[in-house]
Amino acid sequence: MVVYVGYVTVSAKIRKELREKLRELGIKPSEVIKRALEEEVEKKTREKLLEKVEKAGEIIERAGAESWIKAIRESREER
Repeated sequence: MVVYVGYVTVSAKIRKELREKLRELGIKPSEVIKRALEEEVEKKTREKLLEKVEKAGEIIERAGAESWIKAIRESREER
């Protein structure tokens, strides 16, 4: 569920010819802009997450499997 707290206005300058074509075709610029921005935010969020996962993988790799196994066993024994 998405909860909107508030809105802000974002504007962009476009050529007059483009604006005329949008009107002729019945395209609402605000809908296109919203969709494009949402897609870009999702894309960048995925890219940042992938970077974090790769970095975590590198750290895990450097630590080695045996040290992770040891840490898990010690954690279980503490329970």
